[in-house]
Amino acid sequence: MSNVLIRNVDDEVLGRLKARAKRNRRSLEAELRLVLEESAQLGRKRATAAAERLRSSLEGRSHTDSVLLVSEDRSR
Repeated sequence: MSNVLIRNVDDEVLGRLKARAKRNRRSLEAELRLVLEESAQLGRKRATAAAERLRSSLEGRSHTDSVLLVSEDRSR
């Protein structure tokens, strides 16, 4: 395992993280470790979920070919 040192953390942010750790009955270190792990995993999951929501919202609709739109715009 590696160690990480984070300098210049805003006091308000640190206070919220400490409160969160207390609510979850964890040490600040354990809470921060969890936040980092979740953040690293959720980036891809959030992007995939957002893409799926967009895909679902566009389902069944007709769409103009973007090549034609770009070509039109460039010819102005």
